[in-house]
Amino acid sequence: MASNLRARKNHDELFPGHVSTLAKTDPELIETFDNFAFDEVISHGDLDARTRLMVQLAAIIACQALREYQVMLGAALAVGVKPVEIKEIVYQAVPYVGMAKVFDFIHATNEVLAERGIELPLPSQSTTTPETRAEKGLAVQKQIIGSTLVEKLYASAPADQLHVQRYLSANCFGDTYTRNGLDLAMRELLTFSMLVALGGCDPQVKGHVGANCMSATTGRS
Repeated sequence: MASNLRARKNHDELFPGHVSTLAKTDPELIETFDNFAFDEVISHGDLDARTRLMVQLAAIIACQALREYQVMLGAALAVGVKPVEIKEIVYQAVPYVGMAKVFDFIHATNEVLAERGIELPLPSQSTTTPETRAEKGLAVQKQIIGSTLVEKLYASAPADQLHVQRYLSANCFGDTYTRNGLDLAMRELLTFSMLVALGGCDPQVKGHVGANCMSATTGRS
């Protein structure tokens, strides 16, 4: 089976000049995969290329596929995903995937950006201070999830687990969701993608389905 013309065109737009080593060692697999991934899949739905690549990067981080991440990072830059957006995707992964698992992806991102002549560090995107992070985080959390549900989570938390709710508000939302570089709707979509890719997070996935709907209807920050 040879790669069809549409698959080849879409592939070349994402990876200009790139020839996969697997195309030489495993040509049948790559031909089948490319026809599926770069024709059927990429033609389905209405996600634009930038959004699709950003979602893929988030999911790949959660899957811990470092080498594939490096390849797809190049594709993301090729379709116009900005360096600051890529950095924010990686930062967004930290509270959900964990710093230990995101650590290598931070370094891989820095290496790719540096190779392309992008000066690091990038301009700060933080909008909070140590004094305001908890308050602003709680406000964003209520905006995305809904005030009633957030207040219920606090009220129902056992005394020895209440600090977890505070961590969620101040760190996950205050330190991360309030940052510039990505709007709230995109951050929620990325979070949803990471949770699905992580697996075993069914309750959280269900919660973020609702949060995605909420963030889409309340507008983008």
